[in-house]
Amino acid sequence: MNIKVTKLPKSEIEIEGEIDAEKFESYWSAALKKIGETVKLDGFRQGKIPESVLLSKVPEISILEEMAEMALSEHYPKIVTDEKLDVISRPEISIVKLARKNPLGFKIKTAVMPEIKLPDYKKVAKETISSITDEEKNVEVTAEDVENTIMDIRKSRAPKMHMGEHEHNSTPPQPLPEGEGQAPSPSEKAGEEVLEPVLPEFNDAFVQALGPFKDVEDFKEKLKENIKLEKENALKEKTRLKIIEKIIDGSVLELPEILVNIELDKILYRMESDITQMGLKFEDYLKHLNKTKEDLKKDFRVDAEKKAKLALILNEIAKEEKIQADKEQVAQEVAMILEHYKDADPERAQMHAENVLTNEKIFQFLETL
Repeated sequence: MNIKVTKLPKSEIEIEGEIDAEKFESYWSAALKKIGETVKLDGFRQGKIPESVLLSKVPEISILEEMAEMALSEHYPKIVTDEKLDVISRPEISIVKLARKNPLGFKIKTAVMPEIKLPDYKKVAKETISSITDEEKNVEVTAEDVENTIMDIRKSRAPKMHMGEHEHNSTPPQPLPEGEGQAPSPSEKAGEEVLEPVLPEFNDAFVQALGPFKDVEDFKEKLKENIKLEKENALKEKTRLKIIEKIIDGSVLELPEILVNIELDKILYRMESDITQMGLKFEDYLKHLNKTKEDLKKDFRVDAEKKAKLALILNEIAKEEKIQADKEQVAQEVAMILEHYKDADPERAQMHAENVLTNEKIFQFLETL
């Protein structure tokens, strides 16, 4: 094969090449046989039609196209290996020369892993962590924190009462898109006045109904622990975000468009799932916003670019520092995913678990320098 690799913008490449005539011709019989397996003819069993009959019924171009697909399926992985290409997207294949007893001419466009120049990420992490003030580090839980959370819980358990009705409002208001305000409940639409809810008494019976708590004191103690854990997690996430944003800002890389599109698809998929779970149709939601999916992709492009950069940068740090997820932990995580999501693809679950656990190890590494 004659192969020429040309670098394109946005970390894409074009592979031009030819498979010689003799090699290409060698796929003729296999291609004809494969096509014959799907052809139906009266008087013949499917898959048992003689070659001479097939040749009179199947256009030559169909056989040549099947030959090209077979040839490139076999040779593309070899090209990638021989040319040492770190490809990260599906190839876009164009056939430029297709004729019997002639070389097969083709062009392949694909994205490759970009070259990444990282800043001194260890220094960035150290400086970011040392810049956290004592006030920010303070995760002590006050009595006010506990009382405010208890009040929120009591309010969430209070029945909604309306003038003219002495029962729970069984139809919750439908959520509207952010910024549109809260949709009124059916009774409010009818002009009924909503009364202030009567809060349930905060006593042992109330907390025992919430979960495995002995009494009010036991509940308060465990609530205090939970609030502290939430504050610690919030500080950790805030610090990690600062570290990674500084590393992203200091990195130099050409972002492949394919990775941005993958992240955009993920954002839209999650959004559609959330809307559907609310009992709304995504199409109706888009009409309400007066936007198309393409409009949303433009809106979320900056977020998608940041996520794509983050994935590439974390991958590069993992390579530099030889950080890998623990195989046992990955296996446990995969088992849990497959148990909770029966339709999950095991291969994707494996990739997700490896990714999440590797990233966690990267951040732990940066936090302990």
